[in-house]
Amino acid sequence: MKGPPSPQPSPIGRGGSPIASPKGRGASSLAPGGGGLGRGGSRDATGEGVATKLAERYSELRPLVAGRTIVAKLGGSVGSDDTVPEDVVVLQELGARVVLVHGGGPLITHWLARVGKETRFVKGLRYTDEETLDVVRMVLGGLVNGEVVARVSAAGARAIGLSGSDDGMLLASVRDPETGLVGEIDAVNPEAIRRLLDSGYIVVIAPLATTQEGTFLNVNADTAAAEIVVALDAWRFVSLTDVDGVSDGTGSGPRRQLSLDEVRALIAAGIISGGMIPKVEACVRAVTATHVAHIVNGRTPHVLLEVLANPETIGTTLTADSR
Repeated sequence: MKGPPSPQPSPIGRGGSPIASPKGRGASSLAPGGGGLGRGGSRDATGEGVATKLAERYSELRPLVAGRTIVAKLGGSVGSDDTVPEDVVVLQELGARVVLVHGGGPLITHWLARVGKETRFVKGLRYTDEETLDVVRMVLGGLVNGEVVARVSAAGARAIGLSGSDDGMLLASVRDPETGLVGEIDAVNPEAIRRLLDSGYIVVIAPLATTQEGTFLNVNADTAAAEIVVALDAWRFVSLTDVDGVSDGTGSGPRRQLSLDEVRALIAAGIISGGMIPKVEACVRAVTATHVAHIVNGRTPHVLLEVLANPETIGTTLTADSR
């Protein structure tokens, strides 16, 4: 043994304090007449629920989102102090059908190190052998998925967690032998997601896939989210990451709007590079269904609500055509 293990990082991000497990759901923060629950189950000074006040503040979104499906991808580097749980509760209260697809890369790396397994990347993807895949399954399907569900539930919503392996949701095949057990998604079965949305749940999905033979594969969370967007014919896709948007290399901050042609040109020029490429490519794929996708900083308070209400002022909006 090398000595006592280092403290475990938050299942949602690299830094910040670990996510606290809820001590009880209590009443919904949106329950009529109730004081309401704030983040982590606490009440604010006025006794009014945080989510209730947010629903009033963003009430103009109701005719825009009611009855429509919104898919958000929660990046593994978004910290545990984000306001995503409150935001999705508000969106549901306003009539939206909400799906969260989460990553977990930093925590996977942490647990691989704890078991003495080296992390390496091939062509920008985590090389995945059988031992690595076991850790990926435990972290994504157990630690991270459970924590996200618990946080959304504590904020006042009914949330349920799924893995891409449930009901054959994500079927994949080996993408490239050089990357090991990493899958390319071949088909999406969205039936379980639809039924849970119809029943009033916020659905939280761990990006794991299986082959036709039932073998597990590791899949990129951004790619999984985009394919789920297409399968659900979702209205909006929001990628919650740790940057303020997509830069065009001019140093003037993130571009507020980009067409798909502009995105492709920025990738070809090497301006969009590294870890931003799969995020942008996921948005490009999602735009085929939603016509609009957003990349925003998930650490910005209530960014999920703000980008839907005022997309011209925050993050980067990707559209099929220049406008």
